[in-house]
Amino acid sequence: MTLAPPPTGPGRVLSLHLAGRPGEPTFRVPQARAVTGRGLAGDRNYWAGEGPRPRRRGAGRASGVCDVTLIEAEALDALAREHGITLTAAECRRNLVCRGIRLNPLVDQEFQVGAVVLRGLRLSEPCARLEELVRPGLIRGLLHRGGLRAEVVRGGTIRVGDRVLPPPHDALPLLPPVPASADRTTA
Repeated sequence: MTLAPPPTGPGRVLSLHLAGRPGEPTFRVPQARAVTGRGLAGDRNYWAGEGPRPRRRGAGRASGVCDVTLIEAEALDALAREHGITLTAAECRRNLVCRGIRLNPLVDQEFQVGAVVLRGLRLSEPCARLEELVRPGLIRGLLHRGGLRAEVVRGGTIRVGDRVLPPPHDALPLLPPVPASADRTTA
């Protein structure tokens, strides 16, 4: 039996998770403050340093920096069904678990989560560190469906239950991109 792919949206945020430090277990929260260019306040990936966030933190496949990570609940369902690995929303180590939205097509796209605007950066492929922290078999089971890494374009509060809205197919970006070399001083 072939199952239909998840719908292309709108979706919903089923759960929201933060971790205080890298490697620590994630914990469920009802809401989180998304800060433009910094991430989710209180999360391990939040950039609290001076100036703009560095785009890389070192060498390796998982070295790209992001503000928010998302995963489809449908991917977790498929992992259990196809590989016999039951992974809770907290164990998948993604910030937002969503249902009813395809995340892979959101790479290089701006989309909304409640009133917050995110831009998909790249797929969040499972890595050896995730498999080490959780359980063997995750890399194979979540390959190409491990979620999405995104940056906060317009901040605000993300809440459990918020709608996840993909961009219309013929729409312009929600906010124009700011060139990295643009002068950000005010007159």
